[in-house]
Amino acid sequence: MNPKLLFWVPALLRLGLVFAAAGLAWWWFGPVVALALALAGVVAAFFVQLSYLYELGEWLNEPHSSRLPDGWGAWTDVFARLYRLRREDERNQAELSEWLARFRQAMQLLPEGVAIMDDVLFLEWCNTAAERHLGLTMERDKGLRVTNLVRHPDFIDYIILGRYEQPLTLSFRGRKLECRIIPFENRRQILVTHDATDTERVEAMRRDFIANASHELRTPLTVIVGFLEIAMSDPGIDVATRTAHLKLMTEQAQRMQRLIQDMLTLSRLESDDFPLRRERVDIKEMVESVAEEARALSNGRHQVEVRVDGPDVMGSMEELRSAFANLASNAVRYSPNGGTIRLRWTRGENDLRFQVTDCGIGIEPSHIPRLTERFYRVDKSRSRETQGTGLGLAIVKHVLLRHGGRLTISSEPGKGSTFTASLPNTTLPG
Repeated sequence: MNPKLLFWVPALLRLGLVFAAAGLAWWWFGPVVALALALAGVVAAFFVQLSYLYELGEWLNEPHSSRLPDGWGAWTDVFARLYRLRREDERNQAELSEWLARFRQAMQLLPEGVAIMDDVLFLEWCNTAAERHLGLTMERDKGLRVTNLVRHPDFIDYIILGRYEQPLTLSFRGRKLECRIIPFENRRQILVTHDATDTERVEAMRRDFIANASHELRTPLTVIVGFLEIAMSDPGIDVATRTAHLKLMTEQAQRMQRLIQDMLTLSRLESDDFPLRRERVDIKEMVESVAEEARALSNGRHQVEVRVDGPDVMGSMEELRSAFANLASNAVRYSPNGGTIRLRWTRGENDLRFQVTDCGIGIEPSHIPRLTERFYRVDKSRSRETQGTGLGLAIVKHVLLRHGGRLTISSEPGKGSTFTASLPNTTLPG
C-alpha cells in the first residue's frame, strides 16, 4: 500500500471517531457538550503528539542510554524504524571496531615502523616497531609534533623539503633506518620506517668476503701465471729451475684448492638445503684419526698427545671431524718445533668438550673475538707461511652452531692457546 495512505487513513479514522462521538453527544446532550467533547478529544490527541515529540527529543539527545517508547498510531512505525536504524548502527559500530582492532593488531605485527600523523606532523598513532626505531612512546608522545620527537638534522631537512619520492636513509639510535613519508587522505600522512641495519651488515660482510677471497686467490694465481710466462719466454730453462718453479706452482694450486674447498664447505654449512643428519659418532676413533692427521702435518716436529674420557655423541661425523681437524691443524701450524699439542675429549658439568692445547705464540686478547671471522688473521705474513686459508675457525664455529655448541678460546701471548669446542649433552644417544 502507498505509504501516504498508511499514514493518513488511520489519522483520519481517529479524527472521524472523535467527530462521531461529538455528533452523538450533540444528539443526546446538546451542542455545548458536543463541542466540549470534540475539543477535549483534539487537545488529548495534541498532548499525545507533544509527549511523543518530547520522548523523541530525549532519545535523540542520548540514543544509546534512552529507551524508545512503543508509540501509538503513526508513531509506532516511526519508533520501529528508529529502533531498526539504531540496531544497524550498533552492528556497524561493532564491525568497525572489530576491523579497527584487527588493523591495529596487524600493524603491531609488522616489522616496519608505522606512524600516522596529521597535516602538521602531530602524532596520532604508531606501532611498536616505530616506537623501537624512533624512540617514541604512544601514550606519552601522542599529540606531539614528530619533528620535536625525532631530532635528527637529515630527518628535519627531509620533512622541510617535502621530497618524498625517494626514501631517506639515516643513522639513528645506533641503527640504520630507511624512512618514507606517504601522504593519504587530505590531512593525514604515514611515516614508514625500515630497519636496514642487518641488511647493511650482511652487505658489508659480502663485500669483505669478496674482497678477501679475491685477495687470497690473486697471490697464488700471480705466482702461477708468472712462472708460466717465464716458461713460455725461455723454453730452454734448466731442469732444476723448472722443477723448482713446478713445485711452487703446485703448492700455490693446492692452496687455491684448499681455499675453494673451505669456501664451499662454509656455503654448505650456512645453507638451509643441507639439514643436519645425525648419526652415532665414534669419538675415540675420530679423535685418533684427527691426531694421526696432525702428526702427518707436523712431520715429526711436534709431539701430539691424545686423551679420550667422554662418551660418543650423536651428530654429523663428517662435520665434527672437519671442525676437530681444523683445530688440530691450526695448533700444528702455530706451534714451534719441538712443542707438544694436546687433544682432549672430556665430559664437563653440562656439556662435552673437545680441547686442543698448543704451546704456540699465543694470541692477544683484542684479537680473540674476531678469530672466527672469515679471512681474519692475527699475523697475515705468518698465516701465508703456514699455508692457512683463513676460514678454518669460521668452519668450526658454523659446525658447532649446527650442533647447538660453541667455541671458546683462551690464550696468553708467548704461552700458547686452548681452543674448546663444547657440545650439549643432548647430543648423547638416547
